[in-house]
Amino acid sequence: MDIVDALDAQHGTTCFVGAGGKKTTMAALAARLEQAVVTATVRIPIFDGWVADVVVTETPRTAIDTATAWPLGVVPVQERPDRYRGYDPETVADLADIDHPILVKADGARMREFKAPSDREPQLPSTASTVVPIASAHVVGEPLTDDIVHRVDEVAAITGLDPGDEIRPRDVAAVLASDRGGLKDVPADATAIPLLNMVDDADLETSARAVAEAIHDRTDVPRVVLAEMRADDPLVAVV
Repeated sequence: MDIVDALDAQHGTTCFVGAGGKKTTMAALAARLEQAVVTATVRIPIFDGWVADVVVTETPRTAIDTATAWPLGVVPVQERPDRYRGYDPETVADLADIDHPILVKADGARMREFKAPSDREPQLPSTASTVVPIASAHVVGEPLTDDIVHRVDEVAAITGLDPGDEIRPRDVAAVLASDRGGLKDVPADATAIPLLNMVDDADLETSARAVAEAIHDRTDVPRVVLAEMRADDPLVAVV
């Protein structure tokens, strides 16, 4: 099994939520998939460096149908020099019948490594086939502060932690496995596959495996993926 198979990204619409490596994960998958489409339903930093072409268009289907360079990025507007705006979820849902794997950034995290969603997130298309809630393995053992956590209060509400408390494996699992956290608004027909990213040494793998086991104790997911998305071979383990 490779990282594409582990995350069921070979086909359909795969959406990425959470914090700690959404864009890195999308880039790693886009490089390994045949004729992948990369897009977003929220703001996304400029990603021209890891796709062959980005088309700014209100009609993404036309851009996809006429594309000659892959992977292809499609977005509706460049808002600023450093970011694009995403499509509304319905526009992405309307692409579900195209014969290309679609990778979708579906929430934001402001460069943090762990998060819980706001009341306006995630922005998931109804046709999502796979939803990948992400957290960085680096947060285990760190304090619950906004230095590394996006929306500290929401994470505290799910975990029972107070701001400043140490984040334990069970706390990361509580968020990733919660319908107020990583599983929020996942379509009924979609498969959720949690991902622990930045697993770049043996101690972090031990922590990530503890998170994965706690996720399985809390909810029914087919597997939890441990990865280091910056590595040549990103897949560390499947639990």
